[in-house]
Amino acid sequence: MIPDTRIAVIGLGLMGGSIARALHARGVRVLGYDRDGTQLDAAVREGIVHEPLDGELAGLATAEVVVLALPVDATIAILPCVASRLGDTRLVMDLGSTKRSIVAAAEAAGIGGRYVGAHPLTGSHRSGWGASRASLFEDARIFLCPTPSTTVGTLELAESLWRELRAGVEVLDAAEHDEQMAWRSHLPHLVSSALAVTLRDAGVRRSALGPGGRDMTRLAGGSPTMWHPIVRDNATAIAEALAAYEERIHAVRMALVAGDAAAARGFIESAATWFDGEPERVLTRTTL
Repeated sequence: MIPDTRIAVIGLGLMGGSIARALHARGVRVLGYDRDGTQLDAAVREGIVHEPLDGELAGLATAEVVVLALPVDATIAILPCVASRLGDTRLVMDLGSTKRSIVAAAEAAGIGGRYVGAHPLTGSHRSGWGASRASLFEDARIFLCPTPSTTVGTLELAESLWRELRAGVEVLDAAEHDEQMAWRSHLPHLVSSALAVTLRDAGVRRSALGPGGRDMTRLAGGSPTMWHPIVRDNATAIAEALAAYEERIHAVRMALVAGDAAAARGFIESAATWFDGEPERVLTRTTL
């Protein structure tokens, strides 16, 4: 379905810019919009966006597919406007890191039948158009979360688009997705952030860290504009994950205070066993 398709990308940061580049490379005519005019201008200047859209999104009706690459709260806020601008659009999809609230908002906006929530489990600590790259989604895991009324054809179209971009696809219920991401994505980000703030308070600069420390704090460089809405939207599930993490940190601290070398060693060995114990899983489609 890719060649000669008209696809609109709303938001041209890391995710939106990367999908625009990947689509352009496959012969798609890309319509684009970003409220930051400098990012939109750069995308047009590079020839990636063929038709810039204005803030009213008036040209959206000509797109066969619409991709919303915005923070979670901005996606929810823009959905009524997008719904009112659609023509014969076959698929509307967002790239947010939480799905339950967005899928519900799409249903409420009356476009549930042609909507699929998508979450690419990939990214970078860098943000903006300049950080985007056409290869970002290659070999990445993409979670697709249909609404209760998403049609079979709509879901198949979403799958085919991501497979064309060489990504692996899994279909999940939106609520299950958010619960899993609290552990698989959101907890690691907050742990990295907590470590960064702890090091800052101790007067340790990032430039003073070794490779391991830099790896551990890389996620802390993620965009606050993107991450704050994620944490707020998935707060209950994230709080549960953080509580479990706090228990582990407390236990190892108590072992060190008590001089319990066996417990400290057991903690480190358990982590190493987890790290070495599971090969990379081959991506397959799961059913709801």
